[in-house]
Formats: sequence, C-alpha cells, structure tokens
Amino acid sequence: MKTTVEYNPSYAMLTVDLDPGEEIKAEPGAMVLQEGVELNTGGGGGGLFGGFRRMIGGESFFVNTFTAEPSGGTVSLAPSAPGDIGSFDLHPGSNLFIQSGSFLACTGNVQTDSKFQGFRGVFSGESLFFIRAYTTEGAGTVFYNSYGAIKQVVVHPGKELVVDTGHLVAFTEDVDYSIGKVGGVRSLIAGGEGLVMKFRGNGHVWVQTRNLASLADTLVPFLPKTKGD
Repeated sequence: MKTTVEYNPSYAMLTVDLDPGEEIKAEPGAMVLQEGVELNTGGGGGGLFGGFRRMIGGESFFVNTFTAEPSGGTVSLAPSAPGDIGSFDLHPGSNLFIQSGSFLACTGNVQTDSKFQGFRGVFSGESLFFIRAYTTEGAGTVFYNSYGAIKQVVVHPGKELVVDTGHLVAFTEDVDYSIGKVGGVRSLIAGGEGLVMKFRGNGHVWVQTRNLASLADTLVPFLPKTKGD
C-alpha cells in the first residue's frame, strides 16, 4: 500500500494506491474519488458493541471498506473541515486515542472503538469519549485529520504539557491527562482561555493550529436572525 498526502496543510487529501486485494477503511463521506476498488459498508471492528462505542464517541456506527480489484486500485479520501492529515503506525498491544471527529481512515487490520473519559469529560468542553485505534493482527496504520495544521509535541518525563481542549487531535497511550484551567477564575471568565488538558508521562500529543468551536463562536453574530431572536 502506498499513501500520499496532497495539498497539506490547508486542504489535505489522502490518496491510497492499493495492491490487488488490499483494503483500507474510512469514515462514511470521506471518499473523494475511487478507481479499481470495491466498496462495502460494515463495522469497523469490535462487533456490534464496538460500533455503538464508535457512535457514542462521535464517529459513525459504520465504516466504508475499499478493497482493490485484481488489477489494483486507488482511492482518495478527505475530511469535511479544511486542514491537515497525519498518520500513526500501530503494533499489536499499542493504542492511539483520537479526539472525536478526527478519525479519517485506517488499514484493514486496525479496529476502532471508544474510550470513556469519565467525569473529566463532563468538564472538558469536548466529547465524553475518545476514539481508540488498535490492532491485534500485525502492524497497521491509522490516519487522523485536523482543522488547520498538525503539530506533534513530545511529552517529557517530569514535565507537564498544557493543551487547550479545542486544539487536541490525538495522543499516545503512554501519557495521562487531567482537566484544569490556566490561571485563576478571572482568566477563565475574561482572559479568553477556557479549560485545558494537562498531559504527563513519556509520549506524544498532536495538536491542531485552529479551533473549530472558536470559529463557530466567531460566526454566530453574522448569522441571519430569525423571528423571536
């Protein structure tokens, strides 16, 4: 399988060249074009329970599987929001946690479900669940997308990395996090900074340079008013 990310970091598109019989799974609606592949819609792994866990994690219950025909095939995928696409190589026993809405695609042997944040998610301002990508059958790759460009940040032992909740894309399983705020109550109310995630451990975190929720808040005053508003 050969993968190419084009037009990044603003309007990235993932193009996958598949050998005969190879397959890639993607979120419904992500396909831009295809040639020489067969499309099937089904679960993303984990059975019925795994499908429900993906759904409550903010992703689709189903995933689309593109399988190359005997002569090989090509499929191009793109996220709904303008931004970048990144990838992470998984090995059996490893996990990558992805913010809701940032999962794009994965190789055929990768499975996805969700991880409950617990009560921390209630206060984070984001989804109560993260998407968990993992594999039990050999090495695989998961592709994630962002709103804006993606930056990979290393979390060093003994140090704390603070990330705004709206800018998080993904993180490895070897970091832990807590929900908090930057500064005091005045900063939370009037400083323009909301709740943050504080990471510790020895791993990696991926962040996006733009915040989709902030864009929505910016556009609200310009939206047409309806009667009664």
